[in-house]
Amino acid sequence: MPIDSYRILADPNISLPAEGRKEETNISLEYSSDMKKARLHSTLVALLNDPVLADIPKNPTLTDVDTLISLELGSAMRISVLKLDGSSFDVTVMNSATVKDLKQAVRKRIDDTEQSKMGHRHISWRHVWSNFCLLFHNEKLLDDTAKLQDYGIRNNAQVLYFDAHIHIAIALPK
Repeated sequence: MPIDSYRILADPNISLPAEGRKEETNISLEYSSDMKKARLHSTLVALLNDPVLADIPKNPTLTDVDTLISLELGSAMRISVLKLDGSSFDVTVMNSATVKDLKQAVRKRIDDTEQSKMGHRHISWRHVWSNFCLLFHNEKLLDDTAKLQDYGIRNNAQVLYFDAHIHIAIALPK
């Protein structure tokens, strides 16, 4: 839009034909909408880079945000998962979560991490959970319906880690 067009829009003494005003209004609204989107995007980028909000994923879902709000309100817990290689990561689940909920949080966290590092990569979670399990104080978390609190898992539990299932074959005498 030429500069003279902006002057016409800004000068209340100049009237445009109805057709010209409609076109100018549409251009003005599009410009305003694009500006709002750009400001919103820059605000979101600034918020996501804020160290206080470092626990928010880069592409948060509504569930992620709800869980983090619940964590701040005390109705969710953060659990540190220690892997066999010595590295760890945190997941957040509700206080009433089951082992299945914890497994889903672990799955989501690992899938998101793998996606951001390597692009699309498929992990067979059926294979993972059939060969590995989660432990807390040397107790295997095998019952998906059991509440985490029944195992004594509370906020900031740091001793959860992957461990291989131990399959014992018993030979019965004939």
